[in-house]
Amino acid sequence: MARQPPPPWVHAAFLLCLLSLGGAIEIPMDLTQPPTITKQSAKDHIVDPRDNILIECEAKGNPAPSFHWTRNSRFFNIAKDPRVSMRRRSGTLVIDFRSGGRPEEYEGEYQCFARNKFGTALSNRIRLQVSKSPLWPKENLDPVVVQEGAPLTLQCNPPPGLPSPVIFWMSSSMEPITQDKRVSQGHNGDLYFSNVMLQDMQTDYSCNARFHFTHTIQQKNPFTLKVLTNHPYNDSSLRNHPDMYSARGVAERTPSFMYPQGTASSQMVLRGMDLLLECIASGVPTPDIAWYKKGGDLPSDKAKFENFNKALRITNVSEEDSGEYFCLASNKMGSIRHTISVRVKAAPYWLDEPKNLILAPGEDGRLVCRANGNPKPTVQWMVNGEPLQSAPPNPNREVAGDTIIFRDTQISSRAVYQCNTSNEHGYLLANAFVSVLDVPPRMLSPRNQLIRVILYNRTRLDCPFFGSPIPTLRWFKNGQGSNLDGGNYHVYENGSLEIKMIRKEDQGIYTCVATNILGKAENQVRLEVKDPTRIYRMPEDQVARRGTTVQLECRVKHDPSLKLTVSWLKDDEPLYIGNRMKKEDDSLTIFGVAERDQGSYTCVASTELDQDLAKAYLTVLGRPDRPRDLELTDLAERSVRLTWIPGDANNSPITDYVVQFEEDQFQPGVWHDHSKYPGSVNSAVLRLSPYVNYQFRVIAINEVGSSHPSLPSERYRTSGAPPESNPGDVKGEGTRKNNMEITWTPMNATSAFGPNLRYIVKWRRRETREAWNNVTVWGSRYVVGQTPVYVPYEIRVQAENDFGKGPEPESVIGYSGEDYPRAAPTEVKVRVMNSTAISLQWNRVYSDTVQGQLREYRAYYWRESSLLKNLWVSQKRQQASFPGDRLRGVVSRLFPYSNYKLEMVVVNGRGDGPRSETKEFTTPEGVPSAPRRFRVRQPNLETINLEWDHPEHPNGIMIGYTLKYVAFNGTKVGKQIVENFSPNQTKFTVQRTDPVSRYRFTLSARTQVGSGEAVTEESPAPPNEATPTAAYTNNQADIATQGWFIGLMCAIALLVLILLIVCFIKRSRGGKYPVREKKDVPLGPEDPKEEDGSFDYSDEDNKPLQGSQTSLDGTIKQQESDDSLVDYGEGGEGQFNEDGSFIGQYTVKKDKEETEGNESSEATSPVNAIYSLA
Repeated sequence: MARQPPPPWVHAAFLLCLLSLGGAIEIPMDLTQPPTITKQSAKDHIVDPRDNILIECEAKGNPAPSFHWTRNSRFFNIAKDPRVSMRRRSGTLVIDFRSGGRPEEYEGEYQCFARNKFGTALSNRIRLQVSKSPLWPKENLDPVVVQEGAPLTLQCNPPPGLPSPVIFWMSSSMEPITQDKRVSQGHNGDLYFSNVMLQDMQTDYSCNARFHFTHTIQQKNPFTLKVLTNHPYNDSSLRNHPDMYSARGVAERTPSFMYPQGTASSQMVLRGMDLLLECIASGVPTPDIAWYKKGGDLPSDKAKFENFNKALRITNVSEEDSGEYFCLASNKMGSIRHTISVRVKAAPYWLDEPKNLILAPGEDGRLVCRANGNPKPTVQWMVNGEPLQSAPPNPNREVAGDTIIFRDTQISSRAVYQCNTSNEHGYLLANAFVSVLDVPPRMLSPRNQLIRVILYNRTRLDCPFFGSPIPTLRWFKNGQGSNLDGGNYHVYENGSLEIKMIRKEDQGIYTCVATNILGKAENQVRLEVKDPTRIYRMPEDQVARRGTTVQLECRVKHDPSLKLTVSWLKDDEPLYIGNRMKKEDDSLTIFGVAERDQGSYTCVASTELDQDLAKAYLTVLGRPDRPRDLELTDLAERSVRLTWIPGDANNSPITDYVVQFEEDQFQPGVWHDHSKYPGSVNSAVLRLSPYVNYQFRVIAINEVGSSHPSLPSERYRTSGAPPESNPGDVKGEGTRKNNMEITWTPMNATSAFGPNLRYIVKWRRRETREAWNNVTVWGSRYVVGQTPVYVPYEIRVQAENDFGKGPEPESVIGYSGEDYPRAAPTEVKVRVMNSTAISLQWNRVYSDTVQGQLREYRAYYWRESSLLKNLWVSQKRQQASFPGDRLRGVVSRLFPYSNYKLEMVVVNGRGDGPRSETKEFTTPEGVPSAPRRFRVRQPNLETINLEWDHPEHPNGIMIGYTLKYVAFNGTKVGKQIVENFSPNQTKFTVQRTDPVSRYRFTLSARTQVGSGEAVTEESPAPPNEATPTAAYTNNQADIATQGWFIGLMCAIALLVLILLIVCFIKRSRGGKYPVREKKDVPLGPEDPKEEDGSFDYSDEDNKPLQGSQTSLDGTIKQQESDDSLVDYGEGGEGQFNEDGSFIGQYTVKKDKEETEGNESSEATSPVNAIYSLA
């Protein structure tokens, strides 16, 4: 975590600002002034021949200047050449070749002249050159013959181009030439071999030149190398030999320089350019190069090494970089040095460049032109483009070397002066005009500007002005009379006021006043001071595993009147917020951190006035990078040394290396683990097997995971030998009754030890000790035929290859094939242990009747019937196994109260033998299984209904059910109640004594033996304790609490009230109520009407029909009263009297006599209809 200093550009910008404060005052363009060059082409102007030529020259002045050109110091008449034109209001030349012409015809030195009535300004002398990319001359190159170990230089000699081309070497198939400290390209483009090796002959070498302007590449015909060697085979063993040169018969040599030649040389460089020193040496082994400076150290801030230390580059050379440098080339045979004397010269550079001079009539002034260089440059003055010596004399002007002094200037003194300073390495040309004006002060910036600054910062208030004579400028604050200068304030020549450190009390209105003899002018600037932006909780350095989530905090305090923007940088570049990142106002979260997320993260909190930065570094623990550059050395018959370069550990130390190998004979392309080594090791001696063409790779492991495998090493084949072992897991087993299959695990590539691996298979009968039978097999199995049934054999399998046989193998006992057993168990006895288990006992069979290996005795049994009438049973056969040579066993998990049958057999590897005689037995009565589908329902708060089904397995004669239940409320448990029922009862109703408690019911069935498995259920929770179940959704009391139901009931009551009022009005008028003639026929439009549209009223339908209620035990009880509004709301039926009083049922569907039993009639009133739907 670190607070970042302001970026370097902030300091640079402020420095440039301060430098500009002392610069010359500009004349406003509305005033008359001589010309000033504002834009021009470079002194060395190289152009593309395919484009039109553009030579720039722009100038300002009042009146606007006119332009003309010289070419090679002679007037260039543009009007005579149709290809040449000048841009409007500019001096820029355009040479157009669309209609033909050769650009080379326009090469030369051009100079632009900008002129108005007050003087003439000159551009630099612009040297126009056309870019050239000549073709390489065709040549037939003979093969280059060189002795192995000798030095070699392949010369490029590219055609001269403008600018010089970029040189690089490739093969004719466009593959780049690999360069290292032995083979490298020099600065002149040649390819240097410090010593040639045989592998250099594997490719050809072609020099290529890339030309910048034309974007073309020219290719030289390729060189072909022929290397003469004492060891013509380029095999891997010698290539990786620790002393490669002596192993190849190459004589070792002391170093000698290929470039530069000799022991000393000199080099000249111009000030400000780059110095490049180069030393390329030959020798065996390849020499190392080191650089030194005599009498001092190399300039560390400007020096860097290139081209494998063969080149030293010093940037931006200055005079102190001159001196003697030497390079030292050394190998184990010796060392040599080469000394390079460096001289630093300099083209002219400015010490004091002349500036425009603005004077009032009668004032004095001077122009100064000072420059330095090596050799010392000369100074030449000109006026309006003409040498000062040939200009008309001016008594007010005096020339004193590099200075022109003006006294008592007048209007006629206006002109443009040129200073040209030059030496043999270049020149400088500067224009400076002398303008004589009489102008009162004027302000050049907008009035009443608002400047907002940050507390404690340095700031500058600008007040650009102009006047002639040059006005004096003073600053005041808030109308105070004292001039602001000194202390915390500083006024610059151009009128700017610098406040070195802003404080709160510096806020206010500042006034600048410019005064000369012709008058004064003023302007105001309002300064506001803002609080700085500060990050008070900075992001912290973090270490994270790949795939985890990281949060970087960044909490900021800022001036509330400024808009805050928080952004993030990664490695000092803007951070792209992808879908794995989340940016919030005070943090940055990275989900699923990956290796690419590692780096520095900078929080940038900025307003329009300032910013603050805080940086943290995120370290991601990742899997290591793959090892590289695998090398085989110390090659021996049964071992090799493998060396590798570790890859990046990615911030988590490497703990282990796994070496794997692959061979191309038995399992090509399949990699096997060879050995494992600690993470601190990068070289290991590997034990090898004979006759394997090995290829190795290495995997690095750290706490995060495993790296990708390294690229494979080169192959190494070991010599062959007879096998040192024989195949394992040898077996002899019969697949049929008259054969024996001999199998074994084949040997792998590392145990074959030679070509044509095969197996000698031997066998003979164990008892007879007959002669060995043998056969040679190439696979991993052999079948011996025509064998007796299940007899033992001695078996041997021996490995053999072209180098010989393996060791003598040990014998393994195998058996020929089995046949089905011939006998069944005898004297089978069955004893019933309990209702679900029996014990068995039998006599063993003779061993010769087994005809194989006795696996087990097996009992087959099935349920013949149940002792319960009309109970269907499954007669599916089941089995019980008794492994080994046993004489007794137990069969369990039988069904009680059932008839069973049982048979016994002998089992060997072939299968079952014949079955024994069938035995019958009966299991006694047992306890029943649990009652099925035990259901607990609670139709209301007073009763609980229980229902169940008979057990799936009665296991005897059912004598009844036992119900145990207990009330509980939280931790409180009531007294347990036990109820016994008949075997046919499957329902029971419990009357609740406590409407708050819940009940736990346990139900079991009984036989004469006892109670069987019990099932437990609990009653539903009350509505205030749990979510209502399906039983509660049918409870009318719950519905009555719903808001929608209350609203609906109110609407229905209002509707009934309106109907009663209408009926009462009709009755008072003698109206008649519509009734049905038949109770079971609905009222319809076809019913007969009287003339007034009404029916006769009948009192028959006004008789109350008593409701009924069903009790929990299934009986029907008569209601005691019908006229209760509560009963009506609970579902009872009632009717209205003629006066509208509530007395019972409003309408009925059937009479009492027509109802079935005492059940209540269906409700047809609106209220009852709603309840019936609920």
